[in-house]
Amino acid sequence: MKRHDFDDLAAFVVVAEERSFTRAAARLGISPSGLSHMMRLLEERLGVRLLARTTRSVATTEAGERLLSTLRPAFADINRGLQELGDMREKPSGTVRVTSVKHAAESLVIPMLSDFHREFPDIRIELIVGDRLEDIVASRFDAGIRLMETVDKDMIAIRVGPDLRAAVIGAPSYFSRRPAPETLADLADHNCINYYMASAGAPYLWEFDDRGRDVEIRVSGSWMVNDADMMVRAAAAGIGLGYVFEDSAKDHLRDGRLIKVLGEYCKPFPGYSIYYPSRRQVPPALAAFVDALRASSRRTWETAAS
Repeated sequence: MKRHDFDDLAAFVVVAEERSFTRAAARLGISPSGLSHMMRLLEERLGVRLLARTTRSVATTEAGERLLSTLRPAFADINRGLQELGDMREKPSGTVRVTSVKHAAESLVIPMLSDFHREFPDIRIELIVGDRLEDIVASRFDAGIRLMETVDKDMIAIRVGPDLRAAVIGAPSYFSRRPAPETLADLADHNCINYYMASAGAPYLWEFDDRGRDVEIRVSGSWMVNDADMMVRAAAAGIGLGYVFEDSAKDHLRDGRLIKVLGEYCKPFPGYSIYYPSRRQVPPALAAFVDALRASSRRTWETAAS
C-alpha cells in the first residue's frame, strides 16, 4: 500500500464518522475542497462509490459501509499500538543487557536492583560478569561498566561511584615469617599472589604511584587466582601478599585478619563508568537504568565520604 492510499483511507474514516466534509476537514487540518477532491480520487482508484453527497450532509454507500467496517477495527488496532508505545515512553519496559566486572557489579549494581525493580517492574536486567573487555556492540550488550581509563573514546561514558584505591594486603601470620615491605623494590623478596587477567591472557601488573610517577610491577609467587575474593582469602590464610581494591578487603582489615602495607604508593584513582554507544536517542529502559545507577552510586559515594 502506498502512503497516499493509507492517508486517503484514514481521511475516509473521519468523513464517514463526521458525515460532513466541513467538520472532517477541520478535524484533519485541511480544506473541505481538498478533502472532497481526495475522496473522489480514492473512489476512482477503488472503482466504487463510497460516499453519497448532498448539499447538507455526506453519507456512506453500501460499499462505503463495507469498507468502513474493515477500516475501523484496523485503525483501532493501530491507535492501540501507538498508545502502547506512548506508555513505554512513560513507563519503560524491555531488556537491558549489561557487561560488568565483578567488583562493579557487587559494589554498584546489586545494591540498586531492589529499588530499581520496584520502580520499573517491566524492565528485565541481564547482568553478565567477567573481566574480559567486551566489544559491547558486537556482543549485543546495551552497556558496559568498567574503569574509566579502559573505556573507548568513541563511547558515551558516565562516571558512577567514588574514586577507588588499591591495597597491598597480608596476614599477620605471613608477616610473622617475613618483614613487611617498606619500598616497592621489597616486593621482589615476597611471595605475591598473582591475579590472572582473562582480557590480557596474563597476570595483572600491580600498579603504584611512586612520587607522582606511574609504576607497574610484575610480581611472582606460588599462587595465581582469577577472583578478588579468592585473593583476599588466600592472603588471609597467610599464603602471601595480595593486591586488591581496598574495599574488597575492608572487613578483614577492620578486624585485623589482614594488614595493609605500602599505603603511600597506593593513591586514589577514578573509579567506574557506565558506557554505551553514541546514539541520538537512548532506549527508555537503558536511560532508566543509567539514571538509577547514577543516583544509587551517588548515595554510596556520599555515604563513603561522610
